[in-house]
Amino acid sequence: MDLDAVTKQSVLHAKPDGLILQYGTAGFRTKAEHLDHVMFRMGLLAVLRSKQTKSAIGVMVTASHNPEEDNGVKLVDPLGEMLAASWEEHATCLANAEEEHLPRVLVDISEKAAVDLHQDAFVVIGRDTRPSSEKLSQSVIDGVTVLGGQFHDYGLLTTPQLHYMVFCRNSKGQYGKATVEGYYQKLSSAFVELTKQAFCSGDDRRTLRVDCANGIGALKLAEMRHYFSQGLSVQLFNDGTKGKLNHLCGADFVKSHQKPPQGIEMRANERCCSFDGDADRIVYYYHDADGQFHLIDGDKIATLISSFLKELLLEIGDGLSLGVVQTAYANGSSTRYLEEVMKVPVYCTKTGVKHLHHKAQEFDIGVYFEANGHGTVLFSKAAETKIKQLAKESEDEKRKAAKMLESIIDLFNQVADRQGISTTDAERQVVRPPGLQEAINALVKKYRLSRAFVRPSGTEDIVRVYAEADSQENTDSLAYEVSLAVFQLAGGIGERPQRGF
Repeated sequence: MDLDAVTKQSVLHAKPDGLILQYGTAGFRTKAEHLDHVMFRMGLLAVLRSKQTKSAIGVMVTASHNPEEDNGVKLVDPLGEMLAASWEEHATCLANAEEEHLPRVLVDISEKAAVDLHQDAFVVIGRDTRPSSEKLSQSVIDGVTVLGGQFHDYGLLTTPQLHYMVFCRNSKGQYGKATVEGYYQKLSSAFVELTKQAFCSGDDRRTLRVDCANGIGALKLAEMRHYFSQGLSVQLFNDGTKGKLNHLCGADFVKSHQKPPQGIEMRANERCCSFDGDADRIVYYYHDADGQFHLIDGDKIATLISSFLKELLLEIGDGLSLGVVQTAYANGSSTRYLEEVMKVPVYCTKTGVKHLHHKAQEFDIGVYFEANGHGTVLFSKAAETKIKQLAKESEDEKRKAAKMLESIIDLFNQVADRQGISTTDAERQVVRPPGLQEAINALVKKYRLSRAFVRPSGTEDIVRVYAEADSQENTDSLAYEVSLAVFQLAGGIGERPQRGF
């Protein structure tokens, strides 16, 4: 490890004085102009991680659903997983090291993690469409090359595509081809096979309108839709030709505001969905014949998928375990429906995909989705073998799924932002500041079928307030009252929360 070369190169990516960042559930995120040194250092860290695991490591330059002015970076482990927790600590330490301490920190990480510095290293790099991403991606490359690492820069990719590339390279092609075309072929073939027996009552049933959040999803879905042949007609909106990334559009906007994004045309009963800026979230929605907006968020997606999978498992009859993993902020009615009606076990973890993913791995089939649209289904080898025996859906199962969706009671979540909170019990109980949890408990008792939580955001410099109740009016009132308590007890600054925020 040529520390002199690292020191010389690091001067070109100098750390701003006093800037402290934390590697969180989504890596590092902040204003793009503050990230040059972080990108360079994450290139260094990716090389060390690659040497330690003897595998390709991914680096994704993106800030997902954050505003266009922000950016971020996250590392991807060998199996396409989130970075190991112990290496998150290394990432934070390395990013915050002062220039004169950088060589020592690199040596400390290498010693603590038992990195074989003579091992080859390979890093896979992708980026989203933000104006700052290309330059920041080059900073990552500078970090990789100064430590002698090899790299493949895929350029513009969605975050799921970057995860796919890493896993393909480390599985020596067994999982798939580590190319964009390989990604399109693998996923489209699976989709076409899965939906081959789906009932369609005309071409309108095969059309999907997609809000691409003016991000990378538009570019990649435009390429991929040709692989669907006649099975699906995809219409793109907010495709980046005009409008800002994630501004008044995208999955986070739709989920938070409970209404369609700007820039998309909707007719009654047309299926629509929204990505976020790096296309790793998705939520569905539609207008009914009366013009009422219906959102199928991550909680409902998880409910639909797990209910359908249970039907398949009952037919298999081999006792494979199915579990659904949620956070405390999942819609309470979805939890009750799964547990009480579908008899599917539900487990709760802290917020963040890495926590849900880890818990889901304990089951033959693990389903997890955050309400915001992050999620997936994990299959063990045994479950995958058995499920493949049932490749077709019956019309009865389709009808059951539709009835199930209609029977879920809608309880809406609202969000407010303030600072100064710490939590425990999977982020369901406030421990600081004193008195806030007691105030929340008293407010919740005022409303039927209600609950409320507050937590610091893992991706933005804000605190989120979540509220549920038996009606939109009561939900709004509870959210307002809890946000006001946060403002008063947690040292809120600026304007006091207002009703109807």
